[in-house]
Amino acid sequence: MLAALFSQRHLTRNILVAMALGIALGVGLNLLGVDAESPGFLVGQVFPTIGGIFVRLLQMMVVPLVLFSLMTGTAALDDVRKLGRIGIKTLAFYLGTTALAITIAIGLAVLVQPGAGFTLNYDHDFAVSESPPLAQVIMDIFPTNPIQAMAEGKMLQVIVFAILFGIAMCLAGEPGKRVLAIANDLNEIVMKLVMILMLAAPFGVFALVAKTFALEGLSAIVALGKYFGLVVVALAVHAFVSYGGILKLFTGLGVINFFKMMRRVQLFAFSTASSNATLPVSLENAEHNLGVKPSIASFTIPLGATVNMDGTAIMQGVATVFISQALGIDIGIQGYLMVILTATLASIGTAGVPGVGLIMLAMVFQQVGLPIAAITVIYGVDRLLDMARTAVNVTGDAVVSVIVAKSEGEFDQAVYDADEPEWQKD
Repeated sequence: MLAALFSQRHLTRNILVAMALGIALGVGLNLLGVDAESPGFLVGQVFPTIGGIFVRLLQMMVVPLVLFSLMTGTAALDDVRKLGRIGIKTLAFYLGTTALAITIAIGLAVLVQPGAGFTLNYDHDFAVSESPPLAQVIMDIFPTNPIQAMAEGKMLQVIVFAILFGIAMCLAGEPGKRVLAIANDLNEIVMKLVMILMLAAPFGVFALVAKTFALEGLSAIVALGKYFGLVVVALAVHAFVSYGGILKLFTGLGVINFFKMMRRVQLFAFSTASSNATLPVSLENAEHNLGVKPSIASFTIPLGATVNMDGTAIMQGVATVFISQALGIDIGIQGYLMVILTATLASIGTAGVPGVGLIMLAMVFQQVGLPIAAITVIYGVDRLLDMARTAVNVTGDAVVSVIVAKSEGEFDQAVYDADEPEWQKD
């Protein structure tokens, strides 16, 4: 009975139950006086330890999963020119959806006016890391030491090395085929390890969610309720309407089936608030439940986890309008266009930089003349919103992967049309 409870078949149900229990316990503890100043042993030690171990186990899988899957996927492409075509399509869709996301956010914010009547107080110091020059960002994509890049988790550098190694395997003839066979075996083993780690997911999700709501509570949401609610609505519109429409338009596939297959990935993204930590689950889901062939998924999913930030772009759009309205500053149509352009380009330009969401928001504020210190006003609820926007980000990664795979003939229709996800089958 215990084995059935924690089996892959019931994993989605168990994660939902764990999340609900975590929220209930976290809010209850917060109402009893638990906060960041006095977290207590349970919230300060037990939950961070359990949740931290779970996230570390997921992060442990990221580099080997990306390395082997991208190597094998690239080597499987007989035509190297095909890889360039796939890359252009992928980046075009990622940039396009990011621009659409922030446009929707600004449009809703101008309509709803979340900052109207809000008394702004930002008399606090706010330090944000300075974003590097564009030339440095471009150079940092290419590793000087691939082993060091793997050790430090610099995913863009790992991606570049894996692609180049895969191309070399493709061009090396018989030696390349022998190495490819080994890489395929290693990739299968890594995927199996991911499935094993998934069994611990309900415990990790419970601890992470309980800790977050115990420390943040509902008071922060109430204080910034209009802003918080609008960001959530904008995220939902983009996740279901925009992505659903784009998927239907470019592929003709059933949208409902897509979201049914995405449930577990979205839950993982919500609980971890990290696209990189969710990457193993995203990649496994794209290949085994969405019908994306490994040659495509191994490129689009890791790249999306690194550069696709539609959820963050939505937060930036709403935050810019919210702060400008609270300060009584009219940034005008030109300012809104500048926000769209800056956030879209920054989604790639600041990839891999720590604290990327705040850096991007600071860059946007600078472009339209808003005080960077005002970021402190929304910082209190950002952790909760970060969970939701990460779920949107991974959804976008999957949508683009399916579109690119369908256009390249690297798509398995039978897998996509399955009545139930792979993890629910006996």
